Amino acid sequence: MPHHAEGPFEVKMNPLPSDGGSEAVALGRMALDKRYRGDLEATSVGQMLALHGDEKGSAGYVAIERITGTLHGRDGSFAAQHFGLMDRGEKVLRIDLVPDSGRGELVGIRGHMDIRIESGGAHFYTLDYTLPADT
Repeated sequence: MPHHAEGPFEVKMNPLPSDGGSEAVALGRMALDKRYRGDLEATSVGQMLALHGDEKGSAGYVAIERITGTLHGRDGSFAAQHFGLMDRGEKVLRIDLVPDSGRGELVGIRGHMDIRIESGGAHFYTLDYTLPADT
């Protein structure tokens, strides 16, 4: 049985040392520090790699974060993998839960997450997931 969780979150991104590549291929690296609220009461840590294209509004990023806390009353953790592209302003974002990354009461979790950023900068998540006990 699928489950749905949602709520706000805050994110802090702190620059990490660059990869040392040439200016043409230099990757931006950031440490992620998040706090989820709502159906998911959790914190997360992760890292992001990003690169801006030569055209305005074009960029890409990948990230992995480990989320630890309580999801609908179940204690544990899981990992999420991000894939984001912006092609001259057209956005594509995919965030999947890493298979078999669940721990504690979240072992076997599978699913995906979406994020929404409102005009004032507030961040919100929706998480659709299943657990083995649901089958």
